[in-house]
Amino acid sequence: MHFRKFLTLIGMCLILVLAIGACGGDAAEPEAADTTQEDGGDTEEMAEETTLERVRREGVIRVGFANENPYAFAQPDGTLSGEAVEVAREVFSRMGIEEMEGVLTEFGSLIPGLQAGRFDAITAGMYVNPTRCEQVLFADPEYTIGDALIVAAGNPLDLHSYEDIAANPDVTVGTGAGYLENDYMMAVGVSEDQIVNFPDDPSGFAGLQAGQIDAWTGTRPTLLRTLADAGTDEFELADPFEQPVIDGAPAVNYGAAAFRYEDESLRQEFNTHLEAVKEEGMLIELIGQFEGFDEGALPGDTKAEDICPDAYADIE
Repeated sequence: MHFRKFLTLIGMCLILVLAIGACGGDAAEPEAADTTQEDGGDTEEMAEETTLERVRREGVIRVGFANENPYAFAQPDGTLSGEAVEVAREVFSRMGIEEMEGVLTEFGSLIPGLQAGRFDAITAGMYVNPTRCEQVLFADPEYTIGDALIVAAGNPLDLHSYEDIAANPDVTVGTGAGYLENDYMMAVGVSEDQIVNFPDDPSGFAGLQAGQIDAWTGTRPTLLRTLADAGTDEFELADPFEQPVIDGAPAVNYGAAAFRYEDESLRQEFNTHLEAVKEEGMLIELIGQFEGFDEGALPGDTKAEDICPDAYADIE
């Protein structure tokens, strides 16, 4: 009798042990679930893909341009070319980005378009200056150049500088909307009433031909190209033409690609490969394809930080 009770007690203990073991197995499952949840949280906290990472992954970068020959323009077959385009194409290729997709934009809308994310970079030969440096990150310069002035053949108004325009209030001069020439002219005394803005170089030259303005100003390479394309002897470059004196020194312009402030890694990588292009002596081969660019247009060792020391003081 006692023996049967003993066996019964043993059996009950075994059942209790098995039940506790089963409960222990069930309790372990939430721990595994908690670990999985933590892993998912880590994934969500991963940094977002940068523009540099994206364009490398896709192999395509969208660039803004203003259809200004010889800096950046669409050829009849739709392909992009120009000084700024060819430099950017070589640099981006070295970065593993083989395709450039152009977004045609009025010059004055290039910086707003970049900031709005319509494209990833500006490749328009844009001048680097302190005002623009507050808005975008310029790469190091790829060229340096001066301004010029298209006038009627024989230069009947005897215009050889912006000061000459300022001295004759009856003279009107055209330039592109957003062009730095607007600032230069007003800095030396040309009134706003004398300046007429056009969307781009072709429309401005058309305005000159139509008698809407007395002269058209822009960079020397652009104006040389404009006259060559026009194939007319009714207009010429003012020769000589004195560069405007700004802050006590002749204005020397440097052109470069531009990026958003949040894309510093893209800009740094661009600069690294651009420097290699310069050191290899390839830069003159790229820009020298276009009229107005020769050895004198090479930017030397000038950096974007040299032109905009205040705006870029905190850029590493």
